[in-house]
Amino acid sequence: MTKPSLPELLHAAVTAVGGTERPGQAAMAGAVAEAVDDRSHLLVQAGTGTGKSLGYLVPALAHGERVVVATATLALQRQLVERDLPRTVDALHPLLRRRPQFAMLKGRSNYLCLHRLHEGVPQEEEEGLFDQFEAAAPSSKLGQDLLRMRDWADETETGDRDDLTPGVSDRAWAQISVSSRECLGATKCAYGAECFAEQARERAKLADVVVTNHALLAIDAIEGAPVLPSHEVLIVDEAHELVSRVTGVATGELTPGQVNRAVRRAAKLVNEKAADALQTASEGFERVMELALPGRLEEVPEDLGYALMALRDAARTVITALGSTRDKSVADEDAVRKQAMASIESIHGVAERITQGSEYDVVWFERHDRFGASVRVAPLSVSGLLREKLFAERSVVLTSATLKLGGDFNGVGASLGLSPEGTAGDDIPQWKGLDVGSPFDYPKQGILYVARHLATPGREGSRTDMLDELAELVEAAGGRTLGLFSSMRGAQAAAEELRGRLEKPILLQGEETLGELIKNFSADPETCLFGTLSLWQGVDVPGASCQLVVMDRIPFPRPDDPLMSARQKAVEEAGGNGFMAVAATHAALLMAQGAGRLVRATGDKGVVAVLDPRLANARYGSYLRASLPDFWYTTDPNQARRSLAAIDAAAKADGK
Repeated sequence: MTKPSLPELLHAAVTAVGGTERPGQAAMAGAVAEAVDDRSHLLVQAGTGTGKSLGYLVPALAHGERVVVATATLALQRQLVERDLPRTVDALHPLLRRRPQFAMLKGRSNYLCLHRLHEGVPQEEEEGLFDQFEAAAPSSKLGQDLLRMRDWADETETGDRDDLTPGVSDRAWAQISVSSRECLGATKCAYGAECFAEQARERAKLADVVVTNHALLAIDAIEGAPVLPSHEVLIVDEAHELVSRVTGVATGELTPGQVNRAVRRAAKLVNEKAADALQTASEGFERVMELALPGRLEEVPEDLGYALMALRDAARTVITALGSTRDKSVADEDAVRKQAMASIESIHGVAERITQGSEYDVVWFERHDRFGASVRVAPLSVSGLLREKLFAERSVVLTSATLKLGGDFNGVGASLGLSPEGTAGDDIPQWKGLDVGSPFDYPKQGILYVARHLATPGREGSRTDMLDELAELVEAAGGRTLGLFSSMRGAQAAAEELRGRLEKPILLQGEETLGELIKNFSADPETCLFGTLSLWQGVDVPGASCQLVVMDRIPFPRPDDPLMSARQKAVEEAGGNGFMAVAATHAALLMAQGAGRLVRATGDKGVVAVLDPRLANARYGSYLRASLPDFWYTTDPNQARRSLAAIDAAAKADGK
């Protein structure tokens, strides 16, 4: 029997999922197969509606070696494991004459811990969480959630938090889960044989396709201890998110509250001298943090340096002492000790990293209304790390609807540690970029309107002309508006203003869960939804409910963002254009994602309105516009309003 061709396999898979074959999908599948066979690397931009999941799954399954697929969002992980993979495997089985296995793998804290569930949370000196099920009054929300999770534990086959519906708060989940550092280990744990996290790892070892998330991929790369099974091919979906997710995993943080909890956890388990030294260091750190002002620390101030050195040294002493002291009065001492060790090691690691000081790290103070001050440390860049850890041992395919910024892939490539496309050299990973386009006819389906006549937005102050413009556009559209704001303050001010002016329901992020807001927005065409960052990327509302997407301003990073401003300065010091490499790239990525909310299906029509004249007037405006879908472009407000009114009338005529 001859080996089935890639077009045959793709046809079978697309038919099985009830999709439509598209030229872009076929081009993508061919390029992925080529990259995998050559052990080379590929960046592929595939617009909404291309069917990119099958564009990479089919060639990956056909190849036969183990593949890891890493995604940024839970929604895509679930879609792959619950819908795309089962149907694709069923469709390809007769052609491949084998049935590829697949599995989902997440970080340990995503799984229910049976030891925690049955033995309770290790007690803490002041917070003594007793038996957590007895302690939380059954009438309280926490108590109800804990009882529900105990029942769920008897039914679940996966122990995966995302399989628990409805979900529970982070606080409730923390009562029945552990981090990898707190875990006793399967061999030492009474419940090791039944452990959900261990079972997930075992399934992953046997699978041909392992679906995971960017965070676990980053942990696998950074910490050196393999979490993922060995694999020949890595596919990173939603790849525009990868750099920020890896940066998040590589960021350390210290807060007085976190240090105090660690002191309480360790106090019972070490000698008095070690416990007192840690307590004293903790108090010194807390005094320094009371005076902390938000902002980057180009040099670590003397008082913070002394406090962190004291904390580091005291933590090191406690770590040594924890290894030798045993206390018969402590119930379930191994679990208590492991939790204490995890929290002290975390403090020691961050304190040492900041006191050692690296030119490749950025340190800053943050102040939060609810949680007080924290000191944070993050890598200036993760490009070197990604280049070394991601591209060395395997073929890597990175895909997203937004990878091509300003007309090429080099901006995103540089952030991933790749040299410009086509550069040759011994140690330079070879890659190519491919834009397979979109099945949508953007110039006919959408208009990009830039409000050129408005005043340039300043850092502070109300924008009455922008709010007037927004109200007129929403009125013309008959509601149907997704408002994307660069700050929560801006979203709140706009919602307040328009609720007073228009007789349209205005939903505001934060007033309800995101899922509920999106559901209500989809259900009623007159409704508008206003919000900030997660809406720029997380909303998929095809049809007449979303026919106007408004961006209040170009979403540059805040000038006082310590990490972004440090990255910008580093590029400038190396002779590059820091603004274009960092701020404009950040804004282009977000705007491309935001504009992508408008057209989600072939019948969708509408307007993307940017209420910031700089997109039309500034020199960098053309770079940002080149990063957006190829909509018909206008700066005429009357044209925008007429088009919106016509689209609204057509939707109403169709009963939508």
